[in-house]
Amino acid sequence: MRLKDKIALVTGSSRGVGRAVALGFAKEGAKVVINYTSNENAANEVVDAIQSMGSEAIAVKADVAKKKDAEGLVGAAVDTFGKIDILVNNAGFTRPALMIKMTEDQWDQVVDIHLKGAFLCSQAAGVRMKEQNSGKIINVMSVAGLVGTVGQINYSAAKGGILSMTKSIARELARYNVCCNVISLGIVATDMTEKIRSDEKLRDIYMNRILLKRFAEPDDISPAFVFLASSESNYITGQLLCVDGGYGMI
Repeated sequence: MRLKDKIALVTGSSRGVGRAVALGFAKEGAKVVINYTSNENAANEVVDAIQSMGSEAIAVKADVAKKKDAEGLVGAAVDTFGKIDILVNNAGFTRPALMIKMTEDQWDQVVDIHLKGAFLCSQAAGVRMKEQNSGKIINVMSVAGLVGTVGQINYSAAKGGILSMTKSIARELARYNVCCNVISLGIVATDMTEKIRSDEKLRDIYMNRILLKRFAEPDDISPAFVFLASSESNYITGQLLCVDGGYGMI
């Protein structure tokens, strides 16, 4: 059990990538805080799945783009389980539009949830991890943050910002034995990528960019998170790990 007795908080973990990561952590012995913003039933289903494995979990509603909620989310982890060892900043959504047509609200919503939310949760968790002189922060970005994408300049900008933010966090918290890394994902089979995967034209475009010629399943990416959350990565910080089937190679 690589994460036995560890306490993990995964934002946006009621579905998709976050759900897979939370379940992957639980399989390795971690107790997990499941975060959601609206779908309480889905969050409770993840909690039930984790409990059926013999581990512990709670579901906490929080908008990570709000400082009070982010602090309350981290506080709930500490109040329930006594500490926080692992933070995964995964929460997010898309509001696509071409740059010249994108509204200020579309920009703000996406940048706030992806970038500001990751900052606020890292800040709140960082205080606790500093006190205990240990911790792992894993930020989630996308190949869009490395190469850009048409119709999602807000998403690309937020994800690109996460990369440099991760390096800054790593530099600031290293003295407290806290490691911070970032995982860049390609096209994962979740609700967020349904349009890409179901539209034949879009599917062909993206498939031609993926060296392994298939979209990732959530279970394809969870092992990388387990590795960076475990003691096996104690000498790794400030690094980018691409789990994208070779998409970022193109």
